[in-house]
Amino acid sequence: MPALAAAPPAAHAFAADISFPAPVALTGMPADDNRWSPSLSSALYNVDGWGGPYFSVNSAGNISVRPHGSDTLSHQEIDLLKIVKRASDPKSVGGLGLQLPLIVRFPDVLKNRLESLQSAFDYAIQSEGYGSHYQGVYPVKCNQDRFVVEDIVKFGSPFRFGLEAGSKPELLLAMSSLCKGNAEALLVCNGFKDAEYISLALVANKLALNTVIVLEQEEELDLIVDLSKKLCIKPVIGLRAKLRTKHAGHFGGTSGEKGKFGLTTVQILRVVKKLDLAGMLDCLQLLHFHIGSQIPSTALLADGVGEAAQIYCELVRLGANMRVIDIGGGLGIDYDGSKSSDSDVSVGYGLQEYAAAVVHAVQCVCDRRSVKHPIICSESGRAIVSHHSVLIFEAVGMGGTSPALSPHYLAEELSEDYRNLSDAAMRGDYETCFVYTEEMKQRCVEQFKQGTVCMEELAAVEGLCELVRKAVGAVEPVRTYHVNLSVFTSIPDAWGIEQVFPIIPIHRLEEKPSVRGILSDLTCDSDGKIDKFINGESSLPLHEVEGGSYYLGMFLGGAYEEALGGVHNLFGGPSVVRVSQSDGPHSFAVTRAVPGPSCADVLRVMQHQPELMFESLKHRAFEYVTPDNAAPLASALARTFDRMPYLVSLSTFQADAPASPDEPEQWSYCCA
Repeated sequence: MPALAAAPPAAHAFAADISFPAPVALTGMPADDNRWSPSLSSALYNVDGWGGPYFSVNSAGNISVRPHGSDTLSHQEIDLLKIVKRASDPKSVGGLGLQLPLIVRFPDVLKNRLESLQSAFDYAIQSEGYGSHYQGVYPVKCNQDRFVVEDIVKFGSPFRFGLEAGSKPELLLAMSSLCKGNAEALLVCNGFKDAEYISLALVANKLALNTVIVLEQEEELDLIVDLSKKLCIKPVIGLRAKLRTKHAGHFGGTSGEKGKFGLTTVQILRVVKKLDLAGMLDCLQLLHFHIGSQIPSTALLADGVGEAAQIYCELVRLGANMRVIDIGGGLGIDYDGSKSSDSDVSVGYGLQEYAAAVVHAVQCVCDRRSVKHPIICSESGRAIVSHHSVLIFEAVGMGGTSPALSPHYLAEELSEDYRNLSDAAMRGDYETCFVYTEEMKQRCVEQFKQGTVCMEELAAVEGLCELVRKAVGAVEPVRTYHVNLSVFTSIPDAWGIEQVFPIIPIHRLEEKPSVRGILSDLTCDSDGKIDKFINGESSLPLHEVEGGSYYLGMFLGGAYEEALGGVHNLFGGPSVVRVSQSDGPHSFAVTRAVPGPSCADVLRVMQHQPELMFESLKHRAFEYVTPDNAAPLASALARTFDRMPYLVSLSTFQADAPASPDEPEQWSYCCA
């Protein structure tokens, strides 16, 4: 078939007679690569906005961790890339041999967050002349990891910092952890309760733990009264009030009169009456409420706290032995760095403004009612643990665009389209160029479906269309980055509630990102992607993946994500390292390293039996494969049970393979 030649073009041209100007620079970035710097990357990704004072971009173009916040000295900063290298490098070269994805925990950041919260309330109390003190509790539901909880109890001990539990397992871990905590630390028992839960909470009281059983439903009071008498343990009782105040954002659904938990005004009065009749009104000592997570503004906060303080004063008037007002959670964090009170992923205040608003609202009401100032308690979880961990994962490939212009020939039937395209290009009529290329592509696709155009010709037209789009720079292509991660396991809120987290490259930030991309995970599910980013962006500025590793970090995800993650496609959780600031050569020490769940581990979660599965496969190998090859094959199967479900590099896979068929068989699949 006669043809029109279409060889690969020079830059910005697809034939000698059709050329275009250089592409337009990516939005918000200087066109000159030589002007790029780490500080421009920091501004592009707004690192100072959402990451300060814990994360920054260093002069090498890597993310730097400042473990002590604004008090971190320059020599104490930690290069995040060095941690990833230390964790993932093979043991043979001094690494830990951990497979990605990887969670990096910074207990120093956790300590700084807790101290900063306490300091904010201490300053507000001193400034206002408030007549009592602040002592918070950490809601373990935010992250139940043993070392996170133990760290909070240890770091919070000087401040009488306690724990909040919402289920029987959480209560057990809270009781155990607080045995090493401050004797005055509160153990707040929330959530739905049965007789066993209440009995356990009463036992905690008997064990000299400062336990408060909070009534979420009126019916729980009868159980508390009956069981306390049977066990001869006097309870400390709190109640959760349903406030009229609520915020309209996504996280405000548990607040207001239609909230999931809490007692109405009528129910509160009935509780007071029942306790009075039982001779136990002195047991009622705490008022709890919760406006909702991510409270957007201090105005809304003050409104809710003021309403609750009125209820507190009324309970004092009715004869209750009130001591504590528990303002619940809601202290928000700024996920996108916008400092906006109109966003579900931001807040318009800092720690100091939050504490000042709470203290002032409580004090004003109590002073007006001549009521002694109560202890102020908060259940801040997200604000304490979000910053302390970073999820690191790797981009393993890119897709999303057509290939370059194919050297194959364009069909004769398309020659007229080609001439029209050439004429439009010469005139500088780029909009018409797009029209011609799209029409040409559509006709070629129809002809391909009918069998009159071959695949090479279709590829040539697709390449031509892509080249036109790129050459004029009128379209900013969005590439798909395939990442070694399960969104459902490691960032479930991104899928479930469209929560937005800061996600950026942790290195190569001295280079200008040249493309925009979305992230697609390993799962066989179209929802396994991230295409919503901070600042309302639907794509992320990224670098080309051209050999070597390309690491991305998800930040501010230390709350909820680990506990909520499932095992979709049987991908388990990440590996975990715990890193503390030290005076060593790299300013850090890895104090704990835990490999992620293996294939065998996640199979057990779904009630499979890896031991029996392996024996069946081993038997099959010796039945169907030659004896010389059966043993190495079985060993390879055993190693697969040992490995995490995520992708491994070819070099790692080959390094683990037996050197020869004579290598001794290894039947165990349980990693030490």
